[in-house]
Amino acid sequence: MSDNDDNSQPKPMSMERRRWPRVTEDPVGEDDVKTPALLPLRFETEKLPAREQFPAWQEYMAPLADTRLPDDVDPADGFVARQIVWNLGGMLFLQQTVPAFSYERSPDTVRFSPIDHWQITLLRSGRTWTGINGRVAQNEPGTIEIRSLGFPFSGRALATDSLSLIIPVDVFAVRGGLTTARNNIVLGGHRARLLIDHMSSVEANLDRFTYDDLPGVKERLQEMVFDAITPLVDHGGASDQISQIGLITRARRFILNNLASPELTPDALGRELAISRTRLYELFEMSGGVANYIRRRRLSAAHAMLADPTDTRKIAEVGLAIGFDSAANFSRAFTQQFGYSPSNIHKRASMDPTRPIWQPDKQPEITFESLLRTLGLS
Repeated sequence: MSDNDDNSQPKPMSMERRRWPRVTEDPVGEDDVKTPALLPLRFETEKLPAREQFPAWQEYMAPLADTRLPDDVDPADGFVARQIVWNLGGMLFLQQTVPAFSYERSPDTVRFSPIDHWQITLLRSGRTWTGINGRVAQNEPGTIEIRSLGFPFSGRALATDSLSLIIPVDVFAVRGGLTTARNNIVLGGHRARLLIDHMSSVEANLDRFTYDDLPGVKERLQEMVFDAITPLVDHGGASDQISQIGLITRARRFILNNLASPELTPDALGRELAISRTRLYELFEMSGGVANYIRRRRLSAAHAMLADPTDTRKIAEVGLAIGFDSAANFSRAFTQQFGYSPSNIHKRASMDPTRPIWQPDKQPEITFESLLRTLGLS
């Protein structure tokens, strides 16, 4: 037999020897299917007549800013916009696709609005230019814009596809405040990429999160935003701006810690901060003054009391607890801030942070504006 014949013989197949039998386990969580917690609020103009599309968008966005079409665009040409809002129970997640437009949040709007949240926006496509006091921030894909709704701004946007977080300003008070060196900044580099990746990951799972998931999702988002932005404070090159933000943070913390105290007054706050009444007014000028800011925060606290199933106080008692001398005055101020009366709130027994907290027989329509006004009260 030749060597070639030997080589042509089939070789025995090697056998894998195992000490233990192989046991295949399914990935943890694969079968753990629960009811999704989030129900999105959707708005789109596509089904409206072309001439009605932009006015509908204007009205919808009015709580945030006044909007206008570019000068060379005819309203009759239509304005196909889409926005999906997800209420995470303390912050809003916005997916938005919209044509070019310009926008302005005027000093008067800021002064009389209870909405002073932070807005963090990443663009998937398009560009925006936002100006505050002559300084313009340009946002584009790959960067993140951080803007306070508690200050006036104006700008314009090309056709954009964006993802935004709207977070109550007081969420960060326990961490010393969101101490950016200046409002209206654009964040780039590795910090922006980390935050973009995390926001995109949350976005991909919005329709899968359960009630058990939400607290951790919110906490991690807050940590990511705070940790991404605060290191910039040393790079602003504007010590007076940093000093002012520090004062505002201290002022807000003092107000939150003393909401139920009858001694909480502008004079008491001035003494706490060791600043003059003039300086105190300057700090809260865009909020309509310090007294107006304190009143809004007290009303927000009252909202939380009325919605708390363990709080058995009556409406008049809650109003008295936050400094109102009569139930009528409290009810009037409450309705002005939230768009519905305190009697519309019932004590929820469940801890569902996304479920409406109004009585079913009197439940007002859940709108973008109502979500903005009650953000952080869940």
